[in-house]
Amino acid sequence: MSTFTERLAAASEATQSLLCVGLDPDPARLPVTDAAEFNRSIVSATADLVCAFKPNLAFYEALGLPGWRALEKTVGHIRDVAPRCIIIGDCKRGDIDSSAAAYATAMFDVWGFDCVTVNPWGGMDTVEPWLTNPEKGAFIWCRGSNRGAADIQDLPVEGVGNLTQPVYLRLARRSQQRASQGNLGLVVGATAPQQLADVRRICPDLPLLIPGIGAQGGDLADSVRCGVDAQGRLAVINASRSVIYASSGADYASAARHAASRLRDEINATLDGMGLGWT
Repeated sequence: MSTFTERLAAASEATQSLLCVGLDPDPARLPVTDAAEFNRSIVSATADLVCAFKPNLAFYEALGLPGWRALEKTVGHIRDVAPRCIIIGDCKRGDIDSSAAAYATAMFDVWGFDCVTVNPWGGMDTVEPWLTNPEKGAFIWCRGSNRGAADIQDLPVEGVGNLTQPVYLRLARRSQQRASQGNLGLVVGATAPQQLADVRRICPDLPLLIPGIGAQGGDLADSVRCGVDAQGRLAVINASRSVIYASSGADYASAARHAASRLRDEINATLDGMGLGWT
């Protein structure tokens, strides 16, 4: 049985890519009326360029029942055209252990996601139910890419040896201690490269999901240099709007492919410059 981290590494190796494409269907921006059709075209155009796809559940919930049907079709299509690709359910669920166990059943057993994003700010016991199956992963929301992330996540707290540290680093240390089954990772935004580097230093072997490239303004090369492990792997660098909305016209799928290809090439060029390129 392979752990989630091993499955992620295999998916990256298969396409020689650390790129993840976020699938966030916004009716105001879709060039077609059907979210499932839109996703199908994007996935088909980019499947050989990425290690993961990340549907953000908020966008599907906002569409009501048609959105859930679109999500179901999207997951099925990814499995058909890219069976080794990792599907990240971006749900950021967080609740007491009994509720978290029900959420985990929904995300893993009903929807079939390979991993999810988890909100740990209710305490580490809310994370435990997501980690019972080593093949299924959880990315803990550690340090966000949003403008207000520092309001709470950068607050100083007491750390090792009575020294203060930001709360996101305390969470990273707790996560490193808990990561014994190969299925726990952290979310750290590309818009905070120093925080990303600090988390990678503390958690040298954990997968990192790195949102914030593109529309949010995160620097791609910094994200690679600060986010990869010692072998140049275990970073999942996500781009959503800058890829899927690269064109608002009939050529949206080919434009998405061009944007994804450019990002993957830039990531790989940075890895090559670090002496950590693909063999």
